[in-house]
Amino acid sequence: MHRPSRLLRAAALLELGSLAVLLSNLGALHLQAVSSAVGPLHGCAYLIVIIATAREPHSGRSTVALSAVPGIGGLLALRRLTAPRPTVSRP
Repeated sequence: MHRPSRLLRAAALLELGSLAVLLSNLGALHLQAVSSAVGPLHGCAYLIVIIATAREPHSGRSTVALSAVPGIGGLLALRRLTAPRPTVSRP
């Protein structure tokens, strides 16, 4: 089992958390200051998740594509990267 980088784990949580803040602000308060502060943070976390996933040694194209899902893509990529790999027995 491979352990993903600390950068990927932190960016995935930050992406999800910032999206939750943006959506709750949109639904309840709708403050421009919150959107202006958290919006770019969410965008940077989203891009870092994709780049960090692509840099992981065991990530394939499907894992990188999965990381591009907004909001939960980082967590889905982490789950795929930490899943145990099936062993292939050769006769």
